[in-house]
Amino acid sequence: MLCQDCKKREAQVHLTQVVNNEKMSLSLCKECAAARGFHSPLDNMPFPLAEILSGLAAELPGIDGMTSAEDLTCPECGLTFDKFTRQGRFGCGQCYNTFRNRLEPIMRKIQGASLHRGKTPQTTVTEDSGVSSAIKEEERLEQELKKAIEAEDFERAAEIRDKLKSLKENQSDNKVEVDK
Repeated sequence: MLCQDCKKREAQVHLTQVVNNEKMSLSLCKECAAARGFHSPLDNMPFPLAEILSGLAAELPGIDGMTSAEDLTCPECGLTFDKFTRQGRFGCGQCYNTFRNRLEPIMRKIQGASLHRGKTPQTTVTEDSGVSSAIKEEERLEQELKKAIEAEDFERAAEIRDKLKSLKENQSDNKVEVDK
């Protein structure tokens, strides 16, 4: 959408004002919004993501079989997990896969779960992408695994666990291929 004032630049500021029960909306570029005196109150306030991550990562106990945070380094860009927690940004797309085991407990602590269970954007629901079906299959297998454990059918649980592991590895491989 183009700016309603200059009609040249992309609108990035969307304002809605209600005066005398009448709604008025404006879509402006940053320059025109600044010229009218509009600015975000959060413009000069830094978001302390790095501090939040550092605190959460420091609170996590060591997890068996997991490389310590100091030793964990992305093979693609060389970013260490320690540096990531200090700066709050990844160096490349491979960092997600490299730091996945350390990120899942942090996501569970922040959001209560490490798997998104909300609405799926319309652009990713297409059957061609397979994204929606892979997520549904993972959820189905997780439920089946819980039932097998509750029923103390550990052989079946081991089979399901292996299927889940394979599915997650395939998803990681597909993400890496798409990123490259």
